[in-house]
Amino acid sequence: MWGCFMEGRLLHASVGVVFVVGIGFALSMSLLLAAQTAAQESRASTPRTTSGKPNLSGMWSPSGGFVLDGFTNQTEEDGDIVRLFPSRRCAPNQIGCRDNTNQANDYEFIFRTDPNRPPYRPEHWDKVQQLDYDTNFSDPMFRCYPEGVPRIGPPHKIVQTANEVIFLYAGRDHDSRIVPIDGRGHDPDAFPGFYGDAVGRWDGDTLVVDAVGFNDITWLASTGGYFHSYDLRVIERFRRDGDTLHYQVMVEDPEVLLEPWVMNARELRLNPDPKAALLERVPCLDYDEAVTVSRIRH
Repeated sequence: MWGCFMEGRLLHASVGVVFVVGIGFALSMSLLLAAQTAAQESRASTPRTTSGKPNLSGMWSPSGGFVLDGFTNQTEEDGDIVRLFPSRRCAPNQIGCRDNTNQANDYEFIFRTDPNRPPYRPEHWDKVQQLDYDTNFSDPMFRCYPEGVPRIGPPHKIVQTANEVIFLYAGRDHDSRIVPIDGRGHDPDAFPGFYGDAVGRWDGDTLVVDAVGFNDITWLASTGGYFHSYDLRVIERFRRDGDTLHYQVMVEDPEVLLEPWVMNARELRLNPDPKAALLERVPCLDYDEAVTVSRIRH
């Protein structure tokens, strides 16, 4: 009798386990199929070239700017923002600017207090903070130098062919970059430049642009005094999902950084207007134009 009772208990338990496992398996399969369906729909909505790769061509506009991960106005040192991010020194005749004032109303203040900062070696932080304080004098942009990458950000227009991708930028510089995607490597004889020697490759559906061979003039970002060395390497990743372009940048510079820096991701939306065009070039006016023109433009 006891044996029959135990066999019944075991049978019921086994049936229960099988039932639970079956439900779990069915739920897992349902979630997997849903994910696959979503991926297929996304793949179907993303235009592709004859080679099967995503077509990144189009006019792209920011869709909310940066994707800040865990943004906070506080720093890791008791929120001492003024000390870690000192106010900028005013440029000559700069209207409404006073030295040593906390520019809390500055539209750039949010980005200057973003906790995602380049991991500089300790011996370089004094230079970073001094450059930030002296931005109105030391920022290369104020000397009419090109922005360079990654500072210039994602392109406003992309033209993709079988062997190269062309990036076009609006604004002051109206710069362009031609990135080969035909499998070639870096040019060992390339002269150090503002945008480096860039080559592209496909990693699945993601375009990876790898650039080396930079000069040390530009900054990594528009704020913070984030300088770099000749050892700079910039890796950009472009992934199209329908009418959305995902843009991610990783910066390597072993000369001044402790480790690679992954910048905040950005998302752009395809401009559907067939008449959309890049803005006309805005001329650069240096605050010390007489000196700059003689030194740089001639």
